[in-house]
Amino acid sequence: MPISTFDIVISTAAAVILFIYALKGFSRDVRETGGEQLSNWIAKVTANPVKGFIRGALLTALIQSSSAVSGITVALVEAGTILFRSSLPVFLGANLGTTSTAWLVSLDLTTLGPFLIVASVLISWLPGRISLAGRSVFYLGVILLALQLVSDAIAPIKENATLASWLAYEMYPILGLLIGIVGTALLQSSSVMVGLAIIAVQQGLLDTTDVVPIVVGSNLGTTSTALIASASVGLVARRAAIANFVFNALGVLAFLPFMTVFARFVVDWVGDGDTTVATVHVLFNIGVAIIGAALLNRVADWLAPENTATA
Repeated sequence: MPISTFDIVISTAAAVILFIYALKGFSRDVRETGGEQLSNWIAKVTANPVKGFIRGALLTALIQSSSAVSGITVALVEAGTILFRSSLPVFLGANLGTTSTAWLVSLDLTTLGPFLIVASVLISWLPGRISLAGRSVFYLGVILLALQLVSDAIAPIKENATLASWLAYEMYPILGLLIGIVGTALLQSSSVMVGLAIIAVQQGLLDTTDVVPIVVGSNLGTTSTALIASASVGLVARRAAIANFVFNALGVLAFLPFMTVFARFVVDWVGDGDTTVATVHVLFNIGVAIIGAALLNRVADWLAPENTATA
């Protein structure tokens, strides 16, 4: 019996909401468990941009949220713990670190979700501080389980003429780019958008080249979190958030003319499929990092011309 459009939409929405809830819960729990140690770890980057980039990437891969790392960095800039100029490599590293979620999905690690949920209960029974990790493991398990639920929920779309017809619009790169930007800004997570894009490829709903604009757009949309967080703070913190937006915008503008050609190149190189989407995500963010590193001092001087050394 064919599944109705309403049932598909509700099932998919519920799975996506569970994914977002688990992702934000995991990020929050890791930050709370780490306490000031995470902030202090980021703060020790003022003298070395390379360390700032690496720590931004590693912390984002751990927390599974570039938005959270960007928010922490903006707060540290506002507090004067990190210099404005020194915060910029952290943003670039966070962009690369957020690609870890794409690999979790593309490597079919979602099947580990139920095992991690069971393991989290066992860990919580252990004595000492290690028991605190049980909740984080639980959230990670729910993240993977939710991704599997999303995959199962959208599978019937292929048999639903109404929804399948909407997917045909993804062949337009600019529309895909806008979906990535707006969708990520609304969901406040590029991981969600990229994860959904990869699942769509896994289910055969979209071609690899169709979802590349969504992946690229998600990188620009994710900067909205830092911009929103900086709206109520001081000038220096706002400049840091704007710099994060500028780096990603420059990356999108540089990549846009070659988006289709690049997608086909990666398909020829890696092969057509979900792994290709994850590869595109990584390569694009490496490109943004290279552009950002080359223009870092110019962007810093442009946004804080009066005194970037002490800003």
